Amino acid sequence: MLLAFDTATPEVCAAVYDADTDEVLVELVAERPMKHGEQLAPLIERCLTTAGLDRRDLTAIAVGVGPGPFTGLRVGLVTARTLAHVLDLPTYGVCTLDVLAVEAVESGLVAEPFLVATDARRKEVYLASYDAAGVRREGPVVTKPAEVATALPVVGPGATLYPEAFPTARGPQRPSAAWLARAVAGERVELLDPDPLYLRRPDAVAAAPRVPATPGS
Repeated sequence: MLLAFDTATPEVCAAVYDADTDEVLVELVAERPMKHGEQLAPLIERCLTTAGLDRRDLTAIAVGVGPGPFTGLRVGLVTARTLAHVLDLPTYGVCTLDVLAVEAVESGLVAEPFLVATDARRKEVYLASYDAAGVRREGPVVTKPAEVATALPVVGPGATLYPEAFPTARGPQRPSAAWLARAVAGERVELLDPDPLYLRRPDAVAAAPRVPATPGS
């Protein structure tokens, strides 16, 4: 049983996938956006309860590594590492943009080269480019939409947020934990270590150390 979850966007999601039957047993999305630290653990417990499972039934963990905001990613990745350590399970990190790309291709929403764009705030997007099969070719990067404006299909919330730059919007609009699980089980994505994919420094950083004044200055 594979437990998958992603906290790279405002909507926390989790799912349980049975690789033996190729079946998603349950997928849940948090009722409120943000509040990752409050919502992830209860969401995971609800998934397991709904699927009739115990944590000891799990065989692996898949987690979205971003790109995304510092706080949200930290919650997901610390949770993944903690569960993996306690239960002695393998953990697979996946670029969140790759999951959106796989779902778009497998669902028939795109059939040509395309981009995936998610909200990076500050009037910027996280962006990566993919071929028609959903294989990432460039990125991810954080950039202003106007600097990468294109008529190519653009998957993800970035297209609806910035239609003037991305007029050809396609679904899906948010990462799916179910598709994260399918992508890992089917080896449709690059499997990474469960480390955060930050593309900018956190907003909260330590102040630079003061240089002591030299004598006589």
